[in-house]
Amino acid sequence: MARQTEFNINSIPIGPLGIIGMPGCEEFTDKVDKYLVQWRKTQASEHANSIAFFGYQRDTYKINISVPRFGSGEGKGVIEESVRGYDIYIVTDVFNYSCTYNMYGMEVPKSPDDHFADLKRVISALSSKAKRVSVIMPMLYEGRQHKRSTRESLDCAMALKELVDLGVENIITFDAHDQRVQNAIPDKSFENVMPTYQMIKALVNNVEDLVVDKDHLMVISPDEGALHRCIYFATQLGINLGMFYKRRDYTRVVNGRNPIVEHQYLGDSVQGKDIIIVDDMISSGESMLEVAKKLKNLGCGRIFVCTTFGLFCNGLDVFDKAYEEGVFDRVFTTNGVYQTPELLNREWYVSVELSKYTAYFIDTLNHDMSVSSLLDSADKINNLLIKKGLKG
Repeated sequence: MARQTEFNINSIPIGPLGIIGMPGCEEFTDKVDKYLVQWRKTQASEHANSIAFFGYQRDTYKINISVPRFGSGEGKGVIEESVRGYDIYIVTDVFNYSCTYNMYGMEVPKSPDDHFADLKRVISALSSKAKRVSVIMPMLYEGRQHKRSTRESLDCAMALKELVDLGVENIITFDAHDQRVQNAIPDKSFENVMPTYQMIKALVNNVEDLVVDKDHLMVISPDEGALHRCIYFATQLGINLGMFYKRRDYTRVVNGRNPIVEHQYLGDSVQGKDIIIVDDMISSGESMLEVAKKLKNLGCGRIFVCTTFGLFCNGLDVFDKAYEEGVFDRVFTTNGVYQTPELLNREWYVSVELSKYTAYFIDTLNHDMSVSSLLDSADKINNLLIKKGLKG
């Protein structure tokens, strides 16, 4: 499992590495930590006795913290060991609703607002003792509230400003709903990482008889907002792209948005072709399943749903029913957000691993090196397809 990259061996780390896994991220953080421990057993071993590499090779890079709550629901962040001079990476999943706390005798699930408040508490508890603080937030807090259409709050921009005002230097997220929100913090580092390689790797490893060419496979965008993701996906696979247009009723607002009247398809024929539907997230899944049904009515073959984050806010029953009816074949989402045991046990579900990719970012940034090669996965995708015999 040794890391193949050589560039960072002769580059001095920013400081001793420290990883903080916020509540709900323990399993993900453990995986990231194991990769780093394994790589650094041999990485830069010739510099092991150098003061610049102090604390470089350790049994764990995790920093213990706690976020206890008072009976009223108020909380605080506690750092349970020294972090002076450390290069700290805080991993948080603000969508993990399995985390709870007690308030007035009631067990209350943590909302995204609660998780974000805990994140700020921990950053505050660092008290500027760390040399640098970076936040890794796989799914961006309030990412869908990224622009102002009427008299409404700009929550994502405000959250980013809060983080940098607390001293955060780097913010790393995966597949932001709209990466232009980084304009709120133009003088700070904001990395929007696309897990396209990880998604394609999971797809080719879990789907038998997949034929990757224009005659047998297409990428479909479920709406105009996801088109830029799908263009990259289709370009890397060398296949055609189609899309759906959401016709909305702009005279009404339901649950904070204009309801969808109809999904209209634009593109080449899907007759007999396998389909990959690509998007950033599944919320309730209703829109995604409607698109899949439309494609089935147009005569397509198998349907594979590839979305970075699966929230499944309305439960799994609607997907169970659609799977039984043959509406789709597989759903791929990453482990960047909380996955219930029930979801992981579903026959139709495949979890896409992000922990190794995250470990690469942490290892590279700790050496203050460029992450450009990590952001561009074109060569890795090409090599993967050739290795699998899916590309000449």
